[in-house]
Amino acid sequence: MDATRIIAIRHGETPWNVDGRIQGHTDIPLNATGQAQAVQAAQALAEEPLAAIYSSDLQRAWQTAQALAHTTGAAVHAAPGLRERCFGAFEGRSFAQVEQSHPEDAYRWRKRDPQFVFPGGGESLEQLRERIAATVQQLAQQHVGAQIALVAHGGVMDMLYRLATGQDLQAPRTWALTNTAINRLLWTPQGLTLVGWGDVQHLEGGALEESFS
Repeated sequence: MDATRIIAIRHGETPWNVDGRIQGHTDIPLNATGQAQAVQAAQALAEEPLAAIYSSDLQRAWQTAQALAHTTGAAVHAAPGLRERCFGAFEGRSFAQVEQSHPEDAYRWRKRDPQFVFPGGGESLEQLRERIAATVQQLAQQHVGAQIALVAHGGVMDMLYRLATGQDLQAPRTWALTNTAINRLLWTPQGLTLVGWGDVQHLEGGALEESFS
């Protein structure tokens, strides 16, 4: 079977995760907890054979990917297509602040309106799905028969899960998006399938599950 095994990892914790601030394309680094989480995930995957590591070029993902590269010896390649959803003018704010200043936009966001585009150059859920699906196909088809790692963001992990399970864009999320959780998928030319999700055995404590990371 023409298949590529994928390990998908959300970046470690950041200061804005702790503060509940919307990150999107804003380039926020890991905090000390996030750096430790990245090391823990990397150690858990140290024996995994990886043909390559592809990471969002935002530093919170890139720093997480570098820890994985250190333990596995695989090279890290920047993949801007794995960036978080762009939240436009809302980046840097909390959801409560958005709800107060833009109640109609906050309502459409909360209801997961697939066509809703954030003001100031943001992305809709449909645009995000198209971007992630195209990026994963482009990367995975280069490594048929092998295994790769994708290091990205909460919104990207959410979209990977939906693509692999056929969940609608507006379906309520019932799956975790924990920082540095280890998720496993299989890619074939027919699309993604889910192998395993939300492995956090390597983490000593809890982690945040913000979807706009």
